Amino acid sequence: MPKLIAMRRQTSRLAIAMMAVAVLAACGGKEQKKAAGQAIARVNKEELTVHQLNFLLQQQRGLKPEQTEAASRQVLERLIDQELAVQKAAEMKLDRDARVLAQLEAARREILSRSYFDRVGDAAPKPTATDIKKYYEENPALFSERRVYQLQEINIEVAADKVPSIQEALKAAKSAAEFLNYLRNNNLRFAGNQVVRGAEQIPLSVLPQLSKLKDGETLFSATPGGATVLVLVGSRSQPVDEASAKPAIEQFLVNERKRRMVADDLKALRGTAEITYLGKFAEGVKGAAAPAAAPTPSPADVAASAVSTMPAAAAPAASAALNSNSVSKGLGLK
Repeated sequence: MPKLIAMRRQTSRLAIAMMAVAVLAACGGKEQKKAAGQAIARVNKEELTVHQLNFLLQQQRGLKPEQTEAASRQVLERLIDQELAVQKAAEMKLDRDARVLAQLEAARREILSRSYFDRVGDAAPKPTATDIKKYYEENPALFSERRVYQLQEINIEVAADKVPSIQEALKAAKSAAEFLNYLRNNNLRFAGNQVVRGAEQIPLSVLPQLSKLKDGETLFSATPGGATVLVLVGSRSQPVDEASAKPAIEQFLVNERKRRMVADDLKALRGTAEITYLGKFAEGVKGAAAPAAAPTPSPADVAASAVSTMPAAAAPAASAALNSNSVSKGLGLK
């Protein structure tokens, strides 16, 4: 599964990169290609250049030197297919279609804004050895006291006014089996499954409570559709030492500092800009908070990266409550 996820992410990155190439071509890239030279293929009258190829290859993270030749040929074939499609689209005058023009403009704006924020984030200072050690020591449940949990997750569908009675029944039950019998006897809809999760795959809002449980004890949380119960079936200690965690912690701290710099810069830009909401959007915007900056990997991603047997997560911070998918997704993974 981790390999499949990685392949999907790599394919997605390549697709985005090829879209960027297409956008540049639509915005005058043909002239740039001719000036750049170093053609590697000609499709009808149009040339494809080594710069286009290299740009796409750079998007394939983890590409080993010995894989470059094969990857280059694959990417070139994709570029050729793309160029054929672009030429045919031009013949059909799709480059004048209002919807296509809107998509090209949206892609251009996205690329430019991301490039700007990347430039802002590049000024973020690297964390010191003291910063890394402090983070390690402040998160023992993720590192020095890390555990792998075997959990039974029970998702219950029930109206909001019935949730308190469900919680009381859980408190009164002497075992998980007794609680399940209560649900069956009261004709309550529920689904259960067992999962094994490392500490880094548990929502940070839940991990401190979970780490204090003994085998057989439970955690309860109300959800929009009812309630979720976690039963700790068992756990085992599997700590991560500071040396192993250091690279992942350093990367996380850098990313967090970049995020803050981007957020501060965006706040400053909003503070000096003249922004006027119009039409229906003018209603109720006075005093409204500015949108949050793009989410970054959560602290648990650091632990995930530090554990070689676990896939590194890439998700925003978990919500305060357990939802029906919180454990199976691990810290809000999508």
